[in-house]
Amino acid sequence: MRPELSKKSPYWIERHRYYELKHFCLQYPIWKKLAAAFDGRTPPPATALERVRTSVLHDPTAEAAEARIFFLDRMELVERAAKLSDKDHWDRLLYGITQGIPYDIMHAKMPLGLTRDEYYERYRKFFWILDSLRG
Repeated sequence: MRPELSKKSPYWIERHRYYELKHFCLQYPIWKKLAAAFDGRTPPPATALERVRTSVLHDPTAEAAEARIFFLDRMELVERAAKLSDKDHWDRLLYGITQGIPYDIMHAKMPLGLTRDEYYERYRKFFWILDSLRG
């Protein structure tokens, strides 16, 4: 997909904003892994806490809870944008976007239920929605 659409498109966003959002979404698998690491059963990786440190006081339980919320909130934001883009195919759209997999490879691996044009229309809509949700 081209990084910038015509300004006449209803889903136009600036090219660098698109790249910012795309790279934000590509972190989804990392967030999922880190959110699972902060499940309260096992000690989380020390480097993960550095990403979300919000307090000068050291409270390991609170820090772990804040870190888990930090990652889950970002995951929920991306999932909400996918669901608003297409209520029927949001899971496949989410998978393709967060894994960086283009339509042709996705289509070869699994039935998408969408044509190439339909998929990329929803793809563009996803980033337009995510742009508005992230503000």
